[in-house]
Amino acid sequence: MKKHLKFKTISLPKLDGLSPSLESTALKVAEEQGELARAIGKFRGISGEKVSMTQKEVLDEIAKELLDVAQTTISMCFVLEEEYGVDIDQKVEEHIQKLINKGYIKAPGK
Repeated sequence: MKKHLKFKTISLPKLDGLSPSLESTALKVAEEQGELARAIGKFRGISGEKVSMTQKEVLDEIAKELLDVAQTTISMCFVLEEEYGVDIDQKVEEHIQKLINKGYIKAPGK
C-alpha cells in the first residue's frame, strides 16, 4: 500500500487595492503573527487575563488570526513572484523535499 502525503490546501486571493513591498509585507506578517500569539495567550489564559469565552469561541478567534497570518504570507508570495521573479511553486516543491530530508514527513510511496 502506498502512503500519501496529507495536505491542507487553502486558496487565498491576491488582495486588491494594495501596493505591498517585500518590507511592508514582512512587517505585516510579523504583526499578524503577534496577534495570533496574543490570541492564544489571552484566550487560553496563559497571559493571566480572565476571559469569559466558550472553547468554541476561543478556537474561532485563534483560527481567524491564523488565517490572517496565512493571507499575509500569501500576499508576500505574490510580491516575491511579481516583483522578484521567484517561482513559488518550485519553492514549495523544494520545501517538501527539505521536510522529507529532515524526516518530518515520509516520501510518497515509502
